[in-house]
Amino acid sequence: MAEITINATKRTEFGKGASRRDRRAGNVPAVIYGHGAEPQHVALPLRELGAALKTSNVLLDVVVDGKTELTLPKSVTRNPLTGILAHIDLIIVRRGERVKVEVPVHTTGKHDVDGILEHMNNTIEVEAEATSIPQFLELNMDGMMAGDSRYASDVILTAGVILISDPAMAVIHLSERSTAVEEVEVVAEPGAIGEDGEAPATEADKE
Repeated sequence: MAEITINATKRTEFGKGASRRDRRAGNVPAVIYGHGAEPQHVALPLRELGAALKTSNVLLDVVVDGKTELTLPKSVTRNPLTGILAHIDLIIVRRGERVKVEVPVHTTGKHDVDGILEHMNNTIEVEAEATSIPQFLELNMDGMMAGDSRYASDVILTAGVILISDPAMAVIHLSERSTAVEEVEVVAEPGAIGEDGEAPATEADKE
């Protein structure tokens, strides 16, 4: 599991105005809490934090005034328009401690090509040691036929990882392709050619 050291600065001003100033300076407002400690309000460098968060469930060794706290990202807020990091909550963890986290599920193997693969849930909740959280877990699709599903209980758990999600929760489903053909009634336009290749008789022809 990835563990990255990142330097933080204490925040002494709060509110929307202070947060905007932090972001303009290239920092992300953050709160560190957990294990009965008083919440710490800090600012983290946007570029370094953004790079770290590309790894799922990354551990952050946050250095504040020379003291290091081992933390796990708990809640990340992004600007809904730009996608830029706006705020992050970090929970303090201890080495050897077990935590509950959401872990991405990656699919492997081949399924029936006549089906359409649907991802019902991209992550499952598990319990694992804080320093041994898997970056992702695998789910094998071999043998799946159209109409089949794979569930949380089918996900391959690595050593020391315990499933917390409902085992019956669908993770992927292979839908059947629609073979229905819509029938369209064709109405001949006036003057159109008939089935015998002749134009239909007009009122003038009948006289």
